Amino acid sequence: MKKLLICLISVAIAINVMAQSNNNAEINKGKVKLKFELDEKGRPGYSLYFDGKTVIQHSLLGLNLVGDSEFSNQLAIVAIEKTSVDKQWNPVWGEVNTINDNHEQLTVKLKQKNSPNKLINIVFRVFNDGVGFRYEFPKQPGLKYFTVAEELTEFHLTADHKAFWIPADYDTNEYKYTTSSLSKIDAFAVSKIATDIAVRVVPDQNGVQTPLMLKSANGLYINIHEAALINYPAMQLHVNKADFNLTAQLVPDATGNKAYLYAPFKTPWRTILVSNKAVDILASKTILNLNEPSVIEKTDWIKPMKFAGVWWEYQTGKSTWSYADRADTLDASGNLLPNGKHGANTANVKKYIDFASVNGLQGVLVEGWNYGWEDWFGNWKENVFNFTKPYPDFDVKEITDYAATKGVKMIMHNETSGSATDYERQLDTAYKFMNKFGYPAVKTGYVGKIIPRGEHHDGQWMINHYERVLQKAAKHNVTVDAHEAVRPTGLHRTYPNFVASEAGRGNEYNAFSDGNPPEHETILPFTRLMGGPMDYTPGIFKLKGYAAGMPTRQVHTTLAKQLALYVTIYSPLQMAADLPENYQAYMDAFQFIKDVAVDWDDSKIIEAEPGDYVTIARKAKGTSNWYIGAITDENSRTAVIPLNFLDKDKKYVATLYLDADNADWQNNPQAYKITQYIVSPKSLLKLKLAQGGGAAVSIRPLQANEKVNFKQYK
Repeated sequence: MKKLLICLISVAIAINVMAQSNNNAEINKGKVKLKFELDEKGRPGYSLYFDGKTVIQHSLLGLNLVGDSEFSNQLAIVAIEKTSVDKQWNPVWGEVNTINDNHEQLTVKLKQKNSPNKLINIVFRVFNDGVGFRYEFPKQPGLKYFTVAEELTEFHLTADHKAFWIPADYDTNEYKYTTSSLSKIDAFAVSKIATDIAVRVVPDQNGVQTPLMLKSANGLYINIHEAALINYPAMQLHVNKADFNLTAQLVPDATGNKAYLYAPFKTPWRTILVSNKAVDILASKTILNLNEPSVIEKTDWIKPMKFAGVWWEYQTGKSTWSYADRADTLDASGNLLPNGKHGANTANVKKYIDFASVNGLQGVLVEGWNYGWEDWFGNWKENVFNFTKPYPDFDVKEITDYAATKGVKMIMHNETSGSATDYERQLDTAYKFMNKFGYPAVKTGYVGKIIPRGEHHDGQWMINHYERVLQKAAKHNVTVDAHEAVRPTGLHRTYPNFVASEAGRGNEYNAFSDGNPPEHETILPFTRLMGGPMDYTPGIFKLKGYAAGMPTRQVHTTLAKQLALYVTIYSPLQMAADLPENYQAYMDAFQFIKDVAVDWDDSKIIEAEPGDYVTIARKAKGTSNWYIGAITDENSRTAVIPLNFLDKDKKYVATLYLDADNADWQNNPQAYKITQYIVSPKSLLKLKLAQGGGAAVSIRPLQANEKVNFKQYK
């Protein structure tokens, strides 16, 4: 197989070598064309085209280092190399079982004219749906240790595109999305009204976060992000409103520097996805392909799962994370005085275990189980939490033993309150504790300002911290769900124990703020989810009157849309987020949560438009069962879903979980209906979605000799 691949690559090189002068080169891949050029000042640049249309006009590349090293001008080409790759690989878990990696690579080797021992390579990989490029510093005598002052990468757009954006922020991604033209971006205005975000550092009025989703007037969909973010700060973008040139801005450290590097070194990939179809953006696997293969050899311990948890009752005010009201509330013996509202107590946790067991949920997450919650938020303290010391009313062994009898795994929670230094000191002890009591997964949290003080959630130091956590967790066979961390960049290919993260505005904001608008979940797949799965915590069924003291607060979706989110917002770790008692009156609808898979053999993006609607069908891993989720924004619409992805000459039973005819996210959100039909690959579903609504569908093969009374869907 290796010999065959080498032969294929060699043939491809021979066929695809293109004419080039001394200072430029180009590569074509399907409808995508990339041009590289070194101008008369020795400045490297590129341009990108799709189907004859300009996507990125001539844009400069380069980096400036602290000192006298500029890799942005006065460069000379040493060599230009071209290669081709066409191979397949299988993710440990994911949206599909097999991923094709088919790209053309262009490597431009450069040197400084005045310092020929200082070298840099710019590597481009061109796919059918876009391009990735990065900078490489080879091992060299003229440059060993260096500090990045600025990255000068540009993305020069052709016009004032429609953009779906959040402010460039060093410490959080948890904003509502704004839809506007590029010329109307005002990050300061958005950040000032985001009063429900605890930590905000928004340094640039015209700055936006990636992934940035764009739509041009000539019908192109463009997504700008990055891949394989390791040992480097996250990239944000400055928008020049005069000519719509976007420039990279790296998150700085406490001294203002961007990155400290040793040669040889490779930066993350800068990614541009492009198509004339929105569905192609969601179907792209380019970001994953740009990440390195798994560094974990034995992966059979990594298990996708659905879970319940003692969490929503904290968010809605029913109980508290803390055991006492204050850290200085002590009895005569110096022990904490219980407040009587602590949710993570043994008896309460057992109720969640029972609920999970009865309903086939594999796990239970418990937050607020360990010492530190009385004095954790916003104090910027070095040592807050103990990750092996439970509160007096949380009996770890009793809970673990009880869960084992019910076939349920416990999920650990490690909130750091931003003190990454303290967490690193406790990492090994914390994960040994998890191993001792059989916890296979941990949800980490980084609420608050980062310690080391002056560092940011998205700076180089923290990027390295997140990777260290993944490495340590892998040694202990622990999977990680990271909250308040940097937005993902496909790193779950390299570390498949990185099963989920938050890094965006999740369902929780419907509990403690004015919530997420109905369009929010139709934008997330095009933005936050481009780099990896999101722990959005769907499945809220009590959609009004759930927040203590706030009777008018509500979730901005229908119940049917909450079901559909299990398909449209991908994660191998999905929570049934509501309180168990809130499901009791809707167990027929809860059946979809019980049935829906979290790991897939195939996914089909049926229809999509950012900010308007998304419809996705997925085939459950190792089965012939399919699940469909369709969601809309504040407007009612009809989702049109051809079932031509089903096996030919077979019949299926489809269960449709739909908005009721009078459903509406504002006035009647919990109204739904369930119907069943016989369907085939020739069926065309037409499902009405209410305002802020959705539809969920489960499809299974009709068994031989199975008798049903369902009608054929017409």
